[in-house]
Amino acid sequence: MPSYPTPSWSRPGPRRRSLLTGAAGAAGTTLLAGCSGSGDSGDGRPSAAAEKLRARAARDSAGLLRRYDAVLAAHAPLAERLRPLRAEVARHEKAFAEGRATATPTPAKSPAGSPAPVSVPDSPKDALRFLAAAERELAGRRGKELLDAPAELARLLASVAAAGAAHAYLLTEDEK
Repeated sequence: MPSYPTPSWSRPGPRRRSLLTGAAGAAGTTLLAGCSGSGDSGDGRPSAAAEKLRARAARDSAGLLRRYDAVLAAHAPLAERLRPLRAEVARHEKAFAEGRATATPTPAKSPAGSPAPVSVPDSPKDALRFLAAAERELAGRRGKELLDAPAELARLLASVAAAGAAHAYLLTEDEK
């Protein structure tokens, strides 16, 4: 063994596998812990507040999906990297929309009737940061919202928030 320190070729910080394992573990712990209140209106239907929260979560996922689509349109070389993350966001939107008592699909449009245009940064690296910031902000908001949500919706919010945090990490891991 040499008497001098050998350089480490590994990157500093958490590895992708340990981050994803941790996020899955956190989501699993939340799923197992559950919440104390049911949030039902007494007749088996979710409360109005839970419906409103679920509808907002579906709209938020639809907005994030529009951002992914705009980045993919502006930076086609990122498609291979972004396609799996975009597919997850689409599944999140569907999960929130399907759980609504009013089986109407959540419109992904602004109040004016057409989707708000998404301004995408010019460089691919900035576009990835743009998506990572959106994922981080939404994951943080969902983490706070789950505290007041009924058990089933809280578990879904926790799972999607953990996935969003993992997406933010994966979008910026090359910068480190």
